[in-house]
Amino acid sequence: MRAVLCRQWGPPDMLRLEEVPSPIPGPDEVLISVKACGVSFPDVLMVQGKYQVKPAFPFSPGMEVAGVIKAVGERITHFKPGDAVFGRAMNGFAEELVVEPHFIWHLPKGVDFKVAAGFGMNYGTSWYGLRYRAQVQAGETLLVLGASGGVGLAAVELGRMMGARVIACASTEEKLALCRREGAHETINYETEDLREAVKRLTGDRGVDVVYDPVGDRFADPAVRSLAWGGRYLVVGFAAGDIPKVALNLPLLKGGAIVGVWWGGLMKADPAMAKRLTQELVEMIAAGRIRPLVSAAYPLERSAEALKDLMSRKATGKIVVSMED
Repeated sequence: MRAVLCRQWGPPDMLRLEEVPSPIPGPDEVLISVKACGVSFPDVLMVQGKYQVKPAFPFSPGMEVAGVIKAVGERITHFKPGDAVFGRAMNGFAEELVVEPHFIWHLPKGVDFKVAAGFGMNYGTSWYGLRYRAQVQAGETLLVLGASGGVGLAAVELGRMMGARVIACASTEEKLALCRREGAHETINYETEDLREAVKRLTGDRGVDVVYDPVGDRFADPAVRSLAWGGRYLVVGFAAGDIPKVALNLPLLKGGAIVGVWWGGLMKADPAMAKRLTQELVEMIAAGRIRPLVSAAYPLERSAEALKDLMSRKATGKIVVSMED
């Protein structure tokens, strides 16, 4: 089978497409024939050795997959060959991989493999953050930074579904137009506008109840300062680069909270909750309540290009690597 391998830390151009032996599932594992794999910012960090998790060499990037079960271990009872599945897995930029069954779910009928591959991490992160960590209520105001990216658009869509007034922030008018099409009530171009002043204008000086921040860097301080009394600032990621330092007197003065949101950490620390949360999302996508946007699909041999486009912020929505293209 073919797999994109990382053999040393470095930029995506160092990745190589190689022929490797097909993996063999253990007694408690399943073998998946991968149809599509989501491309996420942690993949960009991981190949550079900058992520929280540093796998042993060689490894393949790719943490969210969709495909068809090819074989199951002898102790597996609730999955069988031929089942369409999606979920979280390491080494997703490959034609086949093995995974433990508690990290995958049956794919609802009618859901495309590309959509499923770009669904779990973005929507899992956003649903966990908005519903369980921030406990967003109908009528509250939600500020989403980096709103045109995959995780940002998921937050826009879910926030609106929850009844929040959504203010989406992005760096170009084209990206902001996408956010409005996906449900944002108001938008801010934080490259041409002062973020804090724009929030004041849109909220009548009140501030926002929740900030959803996958960007970090220079936007963190004005975002925290833009919280209303009792507001919650969700630390989701640091796509802009530097990890910001926030003055701790700010949450004190706001009566607010700084809350971490790490979907991968939840899956390890509380797999039962992650399973329950994912089931909620599966029901939403099966019912058509949420419609993830896949903006581009790259063939396996162009995986490095997919990662570079994500790094350079060329991508909007979710991009995936597809084994069927």
